[in-house]
Amino acid sequence: MSKILITGATGFIGTPLINVLRNHGHILSGTTRKNGVMSGPNGIPLHRVPEINGNTDWSNIISGAEVIIHLAARVHVMKDRSRNPMEEFRRVNTQGTKALALQAAKAGVKRFIFLSSVKVVGETSPLNGFKESEATSPPDDAYGISKYEAEQELLKIARRSAMEVVIIRPPLVYGPNVRGNFLRLLKLAKRNYPLPLGSISNKRSLLFVDNLTDAIRKTVDHPRAANKIFFICDDEDLSVTQLINKISLAFGSESRNFNVPQKWLNLFGKITGNSEIIKRLTQSLTVDSAKIKLDLNWSPPVQSDKGIEKTVNWYNRSLLDNNNS
Repeated sequence: MSKILITGATGFIGTPLINVLRNHGHILSGTTRKNGVMSGPNGIPLHRVPEINGNTDWSNIISGAEVIIHLAARVHVMKDRSRNPMEEFRRVNTQGTKALALQAAKAGVKRFIFLSSVKVVGETSPLNGFKESEATSPPDDAYGISKYEAEQELLKIARRSAMEVVIIRPPLVYGPNVRGNFLRLLKLAKRNYPLPLGSISNKRSLLFVDNLTDAIRKTVDHPRAANKIFFICDDEDLSVTQLINKISLAFGSESRNFNVPQKWLNLFGKITGNSEIIKRLTQSLTVDSAKIKLDLNWSPPVQSDKGIEKTVNWYNRSLLDNNNS
């Protein structure tokens, strides 16, 4: 049993993570940006942190914590409208993470678990997927750079202090309350629109949120997780075509994908200003999670078909709730 502080405790990942850790007997507290929220899921005490940057004072919040799970971040968006996205990502994700970790090490926190991203290694993977042992060079994407730089700062702090660091690099995470591109796919599949995605043969690693929270639980106190980097994913990599087929099946219908040559999709992306979206839909990005399976004896408890089914069921319930409100 550990005393754990979770940043971003009321978010997409934080909320189910609290349930998992509480069920395993840990004593929890969390942070949130929201006004007027004093307790989170399962009634855990919450501290309001309106802004995370290099000057954030965490001293009162981290007092007594043995483990910190740092989920809070400035997240990636497809069309960032800020004047200087790189500066904003670094302010929160790099400088904010470094400040929290330095204060945590000084306060005697034993372990710092950082939710990074597959984007620190790029947008397109080698044939057999990214592995932790491969050298990592700074990515091109502003979000990926900020996470990469945060990783480097954490590894420095781990070398200079007694605090252990665990870095987790998930691919696209899906599940109840998902947002972003996966939510867009749910909406399209629900409406059963014909989509020009019938012949995409790429492979994408995905991660159901319950598998992520279970892996984080495993890293909280496992001795072999100390100062390690882990890729985590579901056991099945999917093409976008396969993913849409599975989502449609969970909705109780057949997908209406039709074949369009990829060069036409690329051209459409250029004309409409959606090249990044087309790239994400058509390129392969897979990771190899063999390391966490071997080192921590972990495997994803939920298969991708079941994860997609649970996500679709949540989406249907949310539509029903909206219609009844």
